[in-house]
Amino acid sequence: MRRTAPQNPTDYLPITFPTLMLGVFFVIPFGLMVMVSFFKRVQGGFYEPSFTLANYARFLSPFFAEMLVFSLGLAALVSICCLCLGVPFTYRLTRLSRRAQVLWLIGLLGVLSLSEVIIGFAWSTLLSRTAGLSNLFVWLGLMDKPVAWTPSFAAVLTGLVYQAFPYTVLVLYPAFSRLDPSLMEAARTLGASPVRGFLNVVLPAMRKTLLATFIIVFIFALGAYLLPQILGRPQHWTLSVLVTDQAIYQSNMPFAAAMAVFLVFASLVLVAISGQINRRGGGS
Repeated sequence: MRRTAPQNPTDYLPITFPTLMLGVFFVIPFGLMVMVSFFKRVQGGFYEPSFTLANYARFLSPFFAEMLVFSLGLAALVSICCLCLGVPFTYRLTRLSRRAQVLWLIGLLGVLSLSEVIIGFAWSTLLSRTAGLSNLFVWLGLMDKPVAWTPSFAAVLTGLVYQAFPYTVLVLYPAFSRLDPSLMEAARTLGASPVRGFLNVVLPAMRKTLLATFIIVFIFALGAYLLPQILGRPQHWTLSVLVTDQAIYQSNMPFAAAMAVFLVFASLVLVAISGQINRRGGGS
Protein backbone atom coordinates (compact mmCIF):
# COMPACT_ATOMS: atom_id res chain seq x y z
CA MET A 1 0.00 0.00 0.00
CA ARG A 2 1.45 3.34 -1.09
CA ARG A 3 1.31 6.47 1.02
CA THR A 4 -0.46 9.47 -0.48
CA ALA A 5 0.08 13.05 0.55
CA PRO A 6 -2.83 14.82 2.33
CA GLN A 7 -5.13 16.42 -0.25
CA ASN A 8 -7.25 18.69 1.99
CA PRO A 9 -7.34 19.92 5.62
CA THR A 10 -9.72 17.16 6.72
CA ASP A 11 -6.98 14.60 6.07
CA TYR A 12 -5.15 16.01 9.09
CA LEU A 13 -8.05 15.38 11.49
CA PRO A 14 -6.79 11.95 12.73
CA ILE A 15 -3.60 13.53 14.08
CA THR A 16 -5.19 16.71 15.43
CA PHE A 17 -6.01 15.36 18.87
CA PRO A 18 -2.60 13.65 19.44
CA THR A 19 -0.85 16.80 18.27
CA LEU A 20 -2.94 18.91 20.65
CA MET A 21 -2.20 16.61 23.59
CA LEU A 22 1.51 16.62 22.75
CA GLY A 23 1.53 20.40 22.64
CA VAL A 24 -0.43 20.87 25.87
CA PHE A 25 1.33 18.25 27.96
CA PHE A 26 4.87 18.36 26.55
CA VAL A 27 5.75 21.27 24.27
CA ILE A 28 4.27 24.01 26.47
CA PRO A 29 5.62 22.64 29.81
CA PHE A 30 9.03 22.05 28.24
CA GLY A 31 9.05 25.58 26.82
CA LEU A 32 8.23 27.01 30.25
CA MET A 33 10.97 24.91 31.80
CA VAL A 34 13.48 26.23 29.27
CA MET A 35 12.42 29.80 30.10
CA VAL A 36 12.77 29.23 33.85
CA SER A 37 16.24 27.74 33.34
CA PHE A 38 17.46 31.20 32.26
CA PHE A 39 15.80 33.03 35.18
CA LYS A 40 17.66 34.34 38.19
CA ARG A 41 17.19 32.93 41.65
CA VAL A 42 16.23 35.42 44.36
CA GLN A 43 17.71 34.83 47.79
CA GLY A 44 14.94 34.39 50.32
CA GLY A 45 12.41 34.20 47.50
CA PHE A 46 11.80 32.07 44.46
CA TYR A 47 13.07 33.48 41.16
CA GLU A 48 12.62 36.48 38.92
CA PRO A 49 12.43 36.82 35.12
CA SER A 50 15.86 37.45 33.71
CA PHE A 51 18.33 36.05 31.22
CA THR A 52 21.41 34.48 32.72
CA LEU A 53 23.61 31.54 31.87
CA ALA A 54 24.70 31.14 35.49
CA ASN A 55 22.48 28.09 35.99
CA TYR A 56 24.08 26.24 33.09
CA ALA A 57 27.54 27.42 34.17
CA ARG A 58 26.91 26.02 37.64
CA PHE A 59 25.72 22.77 36.09
CA LEU A 60 29.19 22.46 34.51
CA SER A 61 31.00 23.13 37.81
CA PRO A 62 33.26 20.31 39.10
CA PHE A 63 30.74 18.96 41.64
CA PHE A 64 27.73 18.80 39.35
CA ALA A 65 29.88 17.77 36.37
CA GLU A 66 30.97 14.80 38.46
CA MET A 67 27.33 13.94 39.15
CA LEU A 68 26.62 14.24 35.42
CA VAL A 69 29.46 11.87 34.56
CA PHE A 70 28.26 9.44 37.24
CA SER A 71 24.69 9.47 35.91
CA LEU A 72 25.85 8.90 32.33
CA GLY A 73 28.28 6.18 33.40
CA LEU A 74 25.66 4.42 35.52
CA ALA A 75 23.14 4.48 32.67
CA ALA A 76 25.75 3.08 30.25
CA LEU A 77 26.75 0.34 32.71
CA VAL A 78 23.11 -0.65 33.24
CA SER A 79 22.63 -0.85 29.47
CA ILE A 80 25.73 -3.01 29.03
CA CYS A 81 24.69 -5.37 31.84
CA CYS A 82 21.17 -5.67 30.44
CA LEU A 83 22.50 -6.48 26.98
CA CYS A 84 24.99 -9.03 28.32
CA LEU A 85 22.17 -10.78 30.18
CA GLY A 86 19.30 -10.10 27.80
CA VAL A 87 20.86 -11.08 24.47
CA PRO A 88 21.64 -14.74 25.28
CA PHE A 89 18.43 -15.01 27.33
CA THR A 90 16.27 -13.69 24.50
CA TYR A 91 18.03 -15.87 21.93
CA ARG A 92 17.36 -19.00 23.98
CA LEU A 93 13.81 -17.82 24.68
CA THR A 94 12.99 -17.61 20.98
CA ARG A 95 14.23 -21.20 20.54
CA LEU A 96 11.76 -22.59 23.10
CA SER A 97 8.27 -23.85 22.33
CA ARG A 98 5.52 -21.29 21.86
CA ARG A 99 3.92 -22.23 25.18
CA ALA A 100 7.19 -21.79 27.08
CA GLN A 101 7.77 -18.42 25.40
CA VAL A 102 4.33 -17.21 26.45
CA LEU A 103 4.95 -18.25 30.07
CA TRP A 104 8.30 -16.46 30.18
CA LEU A 105 6.83 -13.32 28.60
CA ILE A 106 3.99 -13.33 31.12
CA GLY A 107 6.57 -13.51 33.90
CA LEU A 108 8.48 -10.57 32.45
CA LEU A 109 5.28 -8.55 32.14
CA GLY A 110 4.60 -9.40 35.79
CA VAL A 111 7.92 -7.81 36.75
CA LEU A 112 6.94 -4.71 34.75
CA SER A 113 3.74 -4.45 36.80
CA LEU A 114 5.79 -3.91 39.97
CA SER A 115 6.28 -0.31 41.00
CA GLU A 116 9.73 1.13 41.54
CA VAL A 117 8.99 1.47 45.26
CA ILE A 118 8.24 -2.26 45.61
CA ILE A 119 11.36 -3.19 43.65
CA GLY A 120 13.52 -0.85 45.71
CA PHE A 121 12.35 -2.04 49.12
CA ALA A 122 12.40 -5.70 48.00
CA TRP A 123 16.05 -5.46 46.99
CA SER A 124 16.79 -3.42 50.11
CA THR A 125 15.50 -6.34 52.17
CA LEU A 126 17.32 -8.98 50.12
CA LEU A 127 20.62 -7.11 50.44
CA SER A 128 20.22 -6.24 54.14
CA ARG A 129 22.14 -7.86 56.98
CA THR A 130 19.20 -8.98 59.09
CA ALA A 131 16.93 -10.62 56.50
CA GLY A 132 19.01 -10.66 53.35
CA LEU A 133 20.72 -13.17 51.13
CA SER A 134 23.88 -13.09 53.22
CA ASN A 135 22.03 -15.06 55.92
CA LEU A 136 21.37 -17.80 53.36
CA PHE A 137 25.05 -17.86 52.43
CA VAL A 138 25.97 -18.16 56.11
CA TRP A 139 23.57 -21.09 56.47
CA LEU A 140 25.16 -22.74 53.42
CA GLY A 141 28.61 -22.21 54.90
CA LEU A 142 29.75 -19.81 52.19
CA MET A 143 30.16 -16.86 54.59
CA ASP A 144 31.17 -16.51 58.23
CA LYS A 145 28.63 -13.86 59.19
CA PRO A 146 25.85 -11.89 57.50
CA VAL A 147 26.74 -8.53 56.00
CA ALA A 148 24.79 -5.61 54.58
CA TRP A 149 25.22 -4.96 50.86
CA THR A 150 23.08 -1.85 50.84
CA PRO A 151 23.38 1.10 50.56
CA SER A 152 26.07 0.73 47.89
CA PHE A 153 26.74 1.29 44.22
CA ALA A 154 26.40 -2.46 43.56
CA ALA A 155 22.92 -2.41 45.10
CA VAL A 156 21.87 0.51 42.88
CA LEU A 157 23.24 -1.24 39.80
CA THR A 158 21.50 -4.51 40.71
CA GLY A 159 18.16 -2.82 41.24
CA LEU A 160 18.33 -0.87 37.98
CA VAL A 161 19.39 -3.92 35.96
CA TYR A 162 16.54 -5.92 37.48
CA GLN A 163 14.06 -3.18 36.60
CA ALA A 164 15.37 -2.63 33.05
CA PHE A 165 15.91 -6.29 32.14
CA PRO A 166 12.27 -6.97 31.08
CA TYR A 167 12.33 -3.93 28.80
CA THR A 168 15.54 -5.23 27.22
CA VAL A 169 14.03 -8.64 26.49
CA LEU A 170 10.78 -7.20 25.13
CA VAL A 171 12.69 -4.90 22.76
CA LEU A 172 15.00 -7.68 21.57
CA TYR A 173 12.33 -10.37 21.30
CA PRO A 174 10.72 -9.34 17.94
CA ALA A 175 14.08 -9.11 16.17
CA PHE A 176 15.35 -12.42 17.54
CA SER A 177 12.03 -14.07 16.64
CA ARG A 178 12.52 -13.03 12.99
CA LEU A 179 16.14 -14.19 12.91
CA ASP A 180 16.70 -16.91 10.30
CA PRO A 181 17.65 -20.16 12.12
CA SER A 182 19.65 -21.25 9.10
CA LEU A 183 22.36 -18.71 10.00
CA MET A 184 23.40 -20.66 13.07
CA GLU A 185 22.96 -23.96 11.26
CA ALA A 186 25.30 -22.78 8.51
CA ALA A 187 27.88 -21.66 11.08
CA ARG A 188 27.71 -25.05 12.81
CA THR A 189 28.04 -26.83 9.46
CA LEU A 190 31.24 -24.87 8.76
CA GLY A 191 32.70 -26.02 12.06
CA ALA A 192 31.93 -23.14 14.41
CA SER A 193 31.07 -23.91 18.01
CA PRO A 194 27.70 -22.69 19.37
CA VAL A 195 29.39 -19.84 21.24
CA ARG A 196 31.55 -18.80 18.29
CA GLY A 197 28.62 -19.02 15.90
CA PHE A 198 26.54 -16.85 18.22
CA LEU A 199 29.29 -14.24 18.55
CA ASN A 200 30.39 -14.16 14.91
CA VAL A 201 27.09 -14.71 13.11
CA VAL A 202 24.08 -13.85 15.27
CA LEU A 203 25.39 -10.72 16.99
CA PRO A 204 26.67 -9.00 13.81
CA ALA A 205 23.31 -9.64 12.17
CA MET A 206 21.60 -7.94 15.13
CA ARG A 207 23.99 -5.01 15.59
CA LYS A 208 21.45 -2.29 14.78
CA THR A 209 18.87 -3.81 17.12
CA LEU A 210 21.48 -4.11 19.87
CA LEU A 211 22.48 -0.46 19.47
CA ALA A 212 18.85 0.69 19.53
CA THR A 213 18.21 -1.43 22.64
CA PHE A 214 21.28 0.04 24.33
CA ILE A 215 19.96 3.55 23.71
CA ILE A 216 16.47 2.72 25.00
CA VAL A 217 17.79 1.17 28.23
CA PHE A 218 20.24 4.07 28.59
CA ILE A 219 17.39 6.58 28.48
CA PHE A 220 15.44 4.50 31.00
CA ALA A 221 18.36 4.30 33.45
CA LEU A 222 19.25 7.97 32.99
CA GLY A 223 15.89 8.94 34.50
CA ALA A 224 16.20 6.65 37.53
CA TYR A 225 14.84 8.37 40.62
CA LEU A 226 13.71 6.15 43.51
CA LEU A 227 16.14 3.22 43.32
CA PRO A 228 19.29 5.35 43.75
CA GLN A 229 17.74 6.89 46.86
CA ILE A 230 16.55 3.61 48.36
CA LEU A 231 19.57 1.44 47.54
CA GLY A 232 22.41 3.97 47.42
CA ARG A 233 24.11 6.76 49.29
CA PRO A 234 23.98 10.46 48.31
CA GLN A 235 27.09 9.99 46.16
CA HIS A 236 25.12 7.43 44.15
CA TRP A 237 22.26 9.78 43.36
CA THR A 238 21.49 10.52 39.73
CA LEU A 239 20.61 13.84 38.11
CA SER A 240 16.90 13.08 38.47
CA VAL A 241 17.31 13.00 42.24
CA LEU A 242 19.31 16.23 42.20
CA VAL A 243 16.62 17.96 40.14
CA THR A 244 14.05 17.21 42.83
CA ASP A 245 16.46 18.21 45.58
CA GLN A 246 17.19 21.57 43.97
CA ALA A 247 13.54 22.31 43.11
CA ILE A 248 11.87 21.28 46.37
CA TYR A 249 14.42 21.29 49.17
CA GLN A 250 16.83 23.99 47.93
CA SER A 251 14.09 26.15 46.35
CA ASN A 252 16.32 26.73 43.35
CA MET A 253 13.86 26.23 40.52
CA PRO A 254 16.01 27.86 37.76
CA PHE A 255 18.95 25.53 38.44
CA ALA A 256 16.64 22.51 38.67
CA ALA A 257 15.09 23.53 35.34
CA ALA A 258 18.54 23.77 33.74
CA MET A 259 19.36 20.20 34.80
CA ALA A 260 15.95 18.98 33.68
CA VAL A 261 16.42 20.64 30.27
CA PHE A 262 19.64 18.70 29.82
CA LEU A 263 17.96 15.40 30.74
CA VAL A 264 15.06 15.98 28.36
CA PHE A 265 17.32 17.17 25.55
CA ALA A 266 19.67 14.18 25.97
CA SER A 267 16.70 11.80 25.96
CA LEU A 268 15.22 13.38 22.82
CA VAL A 269 18.55 13.16 21.00
CA LEU A 270 18.94 9.49 21.93
CA VAL A 271 15.36 8.73 20.91
CA ALA A 272 15.98 10.39 17.54
CA ILE A 273 19.16 8.33 17.08
CA SER A 274 17.29 5.15 18.00
CA GLY A 275 14.52 5.94 15.53
CA GLN A 276 17.04 6.65 12.78
CA ILE A 277 18.76 3.32 13.47
CA ASN A 278 15.45 1.46 13.25
CA ARG A 279 14.53 3.16 9.96
CA ARG A 280 17.89 2.38 8.38
CA GLY A 281 18.13 -1.09 9.86
CA GLY A 282 14.71 -2.25 8.76
CA GLY A 283 14.33 -4.22 11.98
CA SER A 284 17.60 -6.14 11.63
